[in-house]
Amino acid sequence: MTEVIGGDEIASQVWLQLQRACVDRHHEWRTPVLASIGLDGSAQARTVVLRRADVGAGRLLFYTDRRSPKVPELRAHPGATLVFWSRRLSWQIRARVTIHILDAGPLVDSAWASVAQSPLAGDYLSAAPPGAALRTVSVNPVAPAPPAETAVPETPPGSEGPQPLDLRGGPHHLAVVCADVVSIDWLELSRSGHRRALLTTGGLQWLVP
Repeated sequence: MTEVIGGDEIASQVWLQLQRACVDRHHEWRTPVLASIGLDGSAQARTVVLRRADVGAGRLLFYTDRRSPKVPELRAHPGATLVFWSRRLSWQIRARVTIHILDAGPLVDSAWASVAQSPLAGDYLSAAPPGAALRTVSVNPVAPAPPAETAVPETPPGSEGPQPLDLRGGPHHLAVVCADVVSIDWLELSRSGHRRALLTTGGLQWLVP
């Protein structure tokens, strides 16, 4: 950043940027990496989309399919870390969080209402769970055009090629992942000198970068 902010401002500026990322599709913090532990004890990491940053509750929210493998993983090992990087800000934050997952209730109903009429809805209406093997591919390769004098044969019935995954009617599978922030490790990279601080409910502690 061009403007150096003081220790008292860091926490408020971090949460301000998190809130902006929820509404600005181009904000670099909109898609953090969630690092967690798998059921077999292995490290897991995936990109998620930040949907809400509740400053008062110290909570970050994103959505998932309740049938996703990460749901039982996060319920078994709720301690996780969200990693955010912004080249524009030259800031990295690592938010240590405790996760709980809601698959019913007012918060889920509200989340579903916000995506039900968008293309995103299809992700939560699929008959197959995330990670299931596909029998067909939903994108057809572009075939070269035949010469003008060559007749194009008719496609026999039932051989139209790979078809997209069908969606079914009925209940959706959206769940809301609530990540309660325990602490935030803030790192600012600067040519004039890097700075690092640990943000907790008890305040700010400067660290060696």
